[in-house]
Amino acid sequence: MKPSRPITAKLLRVEVLSGLVVALALIPEAISFSIIAGVDPSIGLFASFTMAVTIAIVGGRPAMISAATGAIALVVAPLSIQHGLGYLIAAVILGGVFQIILGSLGVARLMRFVPRSVMVGFVNALAILIFMAQVPELRDVPWPVYPLAAAGLALMVLFPRITKAVPAPLVSIVALTVITVAAGIAVPTVGDKGELPSSLPGLGLPDVPFTLDTLTLIAPYALAFALVGLMESLMTAKLVDDITDTRSNKTRESIGQGIANIVTGFFGGMGGCAMIGQTMINVKNGARTRLSTFLAGTFLMVLCIVFGPVVSDIPMAALVAVMILVSVGTFDWHSIRPATLKRMPIGETLVMLVTVAVVVATHNLAIGVVVGTITAMVIFARRVAHLVNVSSVTDPDGGRVVYAVTGELFFASSNDLVHRFDYSGDPEHVTVDLTDAHIWDASTVAALDAVTTKYEQRGKTVEIIGLNEPSAKMHGDLSGELAGSH
Repeated sequence: MKPSRPITAKLLRVEVLSGLVVALALIPEAISFSIIAGVDPSIGLFASFTMAVTIAIVGGRPAMISAATGAIALVVAPLSIQHGLGYLIAAVILGGVFQIILGSLGVARLMRFVPRSVMVGFVNALAILIFMAQVPELRDVPWPVYPLAAAGLALMVLFPRITKAVPAPLVSIVALTVITVAAGIAVPTVGDKGELPSSLPGLGLPDVPFTLDTLTLIAPYALAFALVGLMESLMTAKLVDDITDTRSNKTRESIGQGIANIVTGFFGGMGGCAMIGQTMINVKNGARTRLSTFLAGTFLMVLCIVFGPVVSDIPMAALVAVMILVSVGTFDWHSIRPATLKRMPIGETLVMLVTVAVVVATHNLAIGVVVGTITAMVIFARRVAHLVNVSSVTDPDGGRVVYAVTGELFFASSNDLVHRFDYSGDPEHVTVDLTDAHIWDASTVAALDAVTTKYEQRGKTVEIIGLNEPSAKMHGDLSGELAGSH
């Protein structure tokens, strides 16, 4: 896809500074996710570098940040802890292959089945997870952490009123680092999370036996990795589309995620996907092109290798403040206003709450989206099922009755159809008029067969009329073939 706008000096400044803020925010998260996955901090940092740089080139959504993520770390952690780093990296490469296959098969098109209420639930759950991830950094810590975090938040809220030329999170991180170092305040720093790498990652193959046993061991993890990664990335891409009023190529993004994970695996990284928190920082800072994503990855390595000692001195309080502000900005506050809840159908609100509850309980965005979407489909099916109506008119001579059926006929609405006819009381000739109805599935054909059979058992004839073309085809193909369905 072409860049969304020509590169100007102003745009370049926004992209560069935004990339720098994102890189600083990526470091502690990448280290934390490495710890979750049971690997060395450098594995998460390498993954964030290779993912961001690769996806900037091959991805389908400009300005979206991909790096090592918590959801991916949770999927691969059992494999890494039980079997070691080699198997983790092999699973990342295979997961990338699965993502390319799924992307090529058009899995991105399934996104249209994710309802708005699930999307709102996803965003709100994400904001809650981002906030919850910061809570451990504020527990059992020296008291100066609290005023530092508060000062960081105040700076980020007030600084944009003075100027928006420099991103407020960057100012906050620099200011708090200078204060803590100059005043010698002892608070937890980025360096306490783990040692930063001192050299670039090297290319290599995973250290595992290339056997069928290895494949059967890593395949389930690789498939889960591929699905979680794609779902998070596609949901995040859709969110960025909405915020920036632009469209992105979801199929290209799906395949790009696969390529980025394969590259990351060969460089010894732990894999990843789109990162909602960092993407929000990037987009809210005004970044709109691939340049910010590329620079976030590049700056990440430069910061680790060249400025390692300086970055190690950044107080965690500064980064916690950035992420708290991101979580507040990410949450859709409009969705929980009493006025909105009053107007919104109860089913929509329920779907949103189910999505939030499942994501927060499992810490897995993919499970929440699937459960939320299934809930929405069940509610939709129930709603549509009640829209079927059957009315009857008997001829004046009493020799024929015409039943007019209106609505969408599918499994949820047609199961009740059989009980809407008066088999004993009706005259000998029965006409079922489906002019204002549509047959969607085999359940409906089976229900109509059951109606016909019940009349025939009483020596009455049934004629079904008014079928539109698709309904007539389905009825013609399946009628009489579904014995045992009634």
